[in-house]
Amino acid sequence: MNRQNLSPQRIKVLERIAEYERQGIWHKDVEDDPPAPVLMPNKIDYLNKKLWNKISNIIANFVAIKFYDNEIKKGNLIIKGVTGLENYDAVKGGAILTCNHFSIYDNYVVFKCLQKRLRGRNLYKVIREGNYTNFPGLFGYMFKHCNTLPLSSNFETMKKFMHAVEVLLSRGEKILIYPEQGMWWNYRKPRPFKSGAFNFAASNLVPVIPCFISQQDSDKLAPDGSYFQEYTLHIMPPIYPDASKTTKENAKYLSGKNYEMCKAKYEEVYQTPLTYETENV
Repeated sequence: MNRQNLSPQRIKVLERIAEYERQGIWHKDVEDDPPAPVLMPNKIDYLNKKLWNKISNIIANFVAIKFYDNEIKKGNLIIKGVTGLENYDAVKGGAILTCNHFSIYDNYVVFKCLQKRLRGRNLYKVIREGNYTNFPGLFGYMFKHCNTLPLSSNFETMKKFMHAVEVLLSRGEKILIYPEQGMWWNYRKPRPFKSGAFNFAASNLVPVIPCFISQQDSDKLAPDGSYFQEYTLHIMPPIYPDASKTTKENAKYLSGKNYEMCKAKYEEVYQTPLTYETENV
């Protein structure tokens, strides 16, 4: 990436990414996010049981689609294509979708490519606690009401979270999770995974649908001096847990297979071996 025209803030983020890669710190955020309040159990209605939350959910999804589609029209969000839709079609019930995390746009890339196939259902997204409790403005509103499932550092809240995940998967919903955890701006390599997404799939005996978004520089400059990216969503074959194995065994298998598939897709798309600046993988 040419750093000549990048803003000081973006240069700082890239330097932090490079440092974290050298140290093998794969899951930490690289943005300067302020400390966030803890999400308490009485502050979240994961399944939108309350009338006001149902209404807010409808409004927020309408607003979000209008916002992101307008970004597409302006050329700020460029979805170049999607491959492997037949792999998504192969799963009829509930599933965990995984994806690399590098932009505020990446979850909409997944949603937009799957929108017609959702057939009126919503795509649920697991998000970090601070995005729910401490994000201002329009994005804060969308983080609260666009079918998001915020994590929490509070044990009782997480019990509600786990119950909601179980209910949603049992009724056939798809849940998008970023197993890399922290967002690394415009980072193109797949990173080693945290175990959460795969534990959810294993404990609920639902498949994982691995997704990988590749990026390519467009010819349009963003305000921060970078080039807007052109995105292609790659959907890979679903990975199924084995009912005869333990949750731990299944989670390990699902995670390893998912990473292996993302690595292969990265090397196929970018025509280069996946290597890191650290041996701590």
